[in-house]
Amino acid sequence: MLVTTRVIVGAAIVRSGSLLAQQRSYPAEAAGLWELPGGRVEPGESDALALRRECAEELGVAVRVGGRIGPEIDLPGGSVLRIYAAALSGDGEPRAVEHRALRWLTAAELDTVEWLPADRVLLPDLGELLTGARQP
Repeated sequence: MLVTTRVIVGAAIVRSGSLLAQQRSYPAEAAGLWELPGGRVEPGESDALALRRECAEELGVAVRVGGRIGPEIDLPGGSVLRIYAAALSGDGEPRAVEHRALRWLTAAELDTVEWLPADRVLLPDLGELLTGARQP
């Protein structure tokens, strides 16, 4: 029996030394918490294609997807989270299409919002990305 792990991808979108975070509006247990943009990889999609689709749906912008950031994170229910460095491409400005709010955070501000647990695990890696200690 072939078991396929459900993959969730997230975009560490960096612009001018800041990281884009979005605040959840639902479900109730996650409302108000912050996360990186992204979502499920659908059958037949690569991680990069899923991230481009999710950023278009959630933020109304196009992104260029770079390399992986941090470790793969196990999520409840048997899914895994993979984060990729990303940059905006084109002229669009991100907007909160499906979320309560958006914020650009510097490395020093990463711990000023309440992150979802899986995203919180990656804060050291994201801080290194923002300070240039880690290349995407």
